[in-house]
Amino acid sequence: MNRPVRWYDYITVNIYFLGLSTLSQTNNLVFPLLIQLFVGDAVKGAYLGSLRLWTLMAALLMQAVMGMLSDRSTLRWGRRRPFIFTGTVLDLVFITAIGFSAGMSGTVGYAFLFVMAILLQISSNTAQGPQQALIPDVVPDRQRGRFSGIKAVMDVPLPLILVSFTVARLISAGHMWTGLLLAMGILTVSMLLTMLVPEKRPTGAPIPFDWAPILRLALMTALFAIIILGAGQGVQLLGRAIAGIDSPVVLLLIMGTAGLAAMGIAVGLGVWASVRVSLGNQAVRRNPSFTWWVVNRLAFLVGATNLSTFAVYFIQGRLGYVREKAAGPAAYLMLVVGVFVLLSALGSGWLADRFGRKSLVAVSGFVAALGTLVALSLPNMSVIYVGGCLIGLATGLFYAANWALGTEIVPKEEAGRYLGISNLAGAGAGAVGAYIGGPIADYFTTRLPQVPGLGYVLIFVIYGILFLLSVVALRGVHEPARQPAGAGSGLAASPAK
Repeated sequence: MNRPVRWYDYITVNIYFLGLSTLSQTNNLVFPLLIQLFVGDAVKGAYLGSLRLWTLMAALLMQAVMGMLSDRSTLRWGRRRPFIFTGTVLDLVFITAIGFSAGMSGTVGYAFLFVMAILLQISSNTAQGPQQALIPDVVPDRQRGRFSGIKAVMDVPLPLILVSFTVARLISAGHMWTGLLLAMGILTVSMLLTMLVPEKRPTGAPIPFDWAPILRLALMTALFAIIILGAGQGVQLLGRAIAGIDSPVVLLLIMGTAGLAAMGIAVGLGVWASVRVSLGNQAVRRNPSFTWWVVNRLAFLVGATNLSTFAVYFIQGRLGYVREKAAGPAAYLMLVVGVFVLLSALGSGWLADRFGRKSLVAVSGFVAALGTLVALSLPNMSVIYVGGCLIGLATGLFYAANWALGTEIVPKEEAGRYLGISNLAGAGAGAVGAYIGGPIADYFTTRLPQVPGLGYVLIFVIYGILFLLSVVALRGVHEPARQPAGAGSGLAASPAK
């Protein structure tokens, strides 16, 4: 900024995250309900999994591409704001189209929703990629911590509170259109306030565009998608092969083991292959801890992300809520999780400094597994809320400690390149857990309809085991020795002359 920071700059620079997260939380309620309407209960998990896979792969590509394009923008209105404005306008078009899809039926309705969801990811990430660069663009170095703190509030707890007490209640009461319009209004207001950011037109020569990183990212995304597809198809083929088995216990053992193995292969092999495509074999051999760190991150996030993805279906099956009536309890559950994410994240930095990043990441895996066990122990919403508190607590610890651990093990001169690959875990988590887990849940809905929700209990058990496997992956991560307090801080006295 070419002027002093004012109080409202904290809002205008960060408020677009509120709009984006409100839209994302709304979609987490609307998409499962629409898919259930279009294809029925027997295959809703598989169709939701496919939607998640391809929309997240689109997000992975578009966020990076649009961020790079905005880096090189010389538009009069600034580098980032034109992309944010354009992406939001397109968002409103595609959200409106999704609302109209509620009047459709069958595979035609699903196909229309699928296309609109892909386009919505493209438009949303047209805005989000550039939006993420506003803080480093316009905020002085000494004040970026405070701005980032406001960002965290806008990104997690506020959207959860808004959606839980407004959009979710409307959808639960059968007013989906009103809920969508409210989410669109919040997104629009947040975009308009972002247009007040004091961004200036770049004066230097534009940075030459390099296609090589985009091509590597595209190849990495394609390879990762192929591995997920192969693992998911393997589980579905196995399910057809054991059609003659009638024992519920045997079916649970076979499909549960196959699902866990498939997700484990997608996490392990997917990370191993993708990191090598991105960095090369020599770089991987020089720093094996990095690969294991990404495996740890992806394994944990597969569980954390997909517990949220399937929350509506889980509550429907486990507690007997009918269709949109499950939206309210699911939103309250996400609210509980989000509040505990925020509370635990606030103190996790001090804990990580005192006890070590790796130790705290391990604790988060054990606590998340315990929370999953509690949530599954009884078909009671209060018990599920208690489990959600533990999962939220663990997730807040994990986000802070895992990222701090990653910043320590990557080469300092290539930190941006290495940490950028961690997006593989963020986008890949939803794809792995939903594409493989959804059909498993459907399998038991069809084979054992007398036990409602059994398939969702099984995949939640798998997610809980993945939390534990994320701890196992830490064995390959070697945490650098911590320096004494004050060392390397730039505060040491100058040598005597």
